[in-house]
Amino acid sequence: MTLSGRAAIAGIGATEFSKESGRSELRLAAEACLAAIRDAGLAPADVDGLVTFTADVNSEIAVQRELGIPALRFFSRVDYGGGAACGTVAHAAMAVATGQADVVVCYRAFNERSGHRFGQASPSSRADSTGLEFSWHLPYGFATPAAWVAMHARRYMHEYGATSEDFGRVAVAMRRHAATNPAAWFHGRPITLEEHQASRWIVDPLHLLDCCQESDGGVAVVVTSAERARDLPHPPAVIQAAAQGTGPDQMMMFGYYSGDLAALPAMGNVGDTLWRQSGLTAADVQTAILYDHFTPFVLVQLEELGFCGRGEARDFIKDGGIELDGHLPVNPHGGQLGEAYIHGMNGITEGVRQIRGTAANQVADVRNVLVTAGTGVPTSGLVLSTG
Repeated sequence: MTLSGRAAIAGIGATEFSKESGRSELRLAAEACLAAIRDAGLAPADVDGLVTFTADVNSEIAVQRELGIPALRFFSRVDYGGGAACGTVAHAAMAVATGQADVVVCYRAFNERSGHRFGQASPSSRADSTGLEFSWHLPYGFATPAAWVAMHARRYMHEYGATSEDFGRVAVAMRRHAATNPAAWFHGRPITLEEHQASRWIVDPLHLLDCCQESDGGVAVVVTSAERARDLPHPPAVIQAAAQGTGPDQMMMFGYYSGDLAALPAMGNVGDTLWRQSGLTAADVQTAILYDHFTPFVLVQLEELGFCGRGEARDFIKDGGIELDGHLPVNPHGGQLGEAYIHGMNGITEGVRQIRGTAANQVADVRNVLVTAGTGVPTSGLVLSTG
């Protein structure tokens, strides 16, 4: 039995992306879910499953009540922050493929700018083993995602000769794409490499423009069987592969005991599974939606996923290699650096738009799209296809 080709994303929905939504996170979740259900040509009464992040404060039963869903037959949550994004779709696809549910909505909604800000230093409130991991470094001020990624980035630079300018080329590409995406927060506001280099330091070697946004908003997708999706209003984004993965000696957002500090082995694990499930390779992908919470990890993902060799990403992205007319357009919507940071869920909806042919920055002749979730943490990924 295989998951490949059994389920599809049939509907997508989102609120506007802002820095001050002015409404509750539950309302954002309900708005995004209802938009996705309507986009699929369905009604809340058709939904019998919900999947979200453990980090989401909107309980499944609260969303069920707000939407008027009669009853749920399946519900699930995925841990590890942004690493959960594609994992929610994996859980939904498994539920549909095994008959646990017929129509599953995956959602993520938060006021990440006007409410709880994930990028700030704070003591861990977790009493479990993950909280114990944090106790090794929080007392020493090593307390933010930017600092953890900076440690990886500095080692990557040492190993492979990458520079801050190489990271800046990622930021420039994402902002260039966002500039022509009306839904993006940075619509109409591209940047230059010089502006990237002049932006203030956050944690050496990361500048401000190496770091993703803080956003308010909600995003949802509807997963159903591929067969049923073909009878719904939009061309289905068939789930050819869905995977979750960790690496050796995995920890939360930092992997300083895994041997190779310049690698992201969890993403390599996910990539291997995706290619095996789908029967595809990196060469079969027309556009990639890579989780870009920090620019250095875009380079490392390109290597882990087989688009280029180890240490070769800085050459791969040169001369616009990941821009719309490059050899691999990455994040045509602008990513989390340019469109919004909704923990990677807006990347999934961009993948669906690329399959449908309705994206603001549509890549030509898209047949297969790779989507990844948060890096550094236990993570997940998808391959979406035209079917």
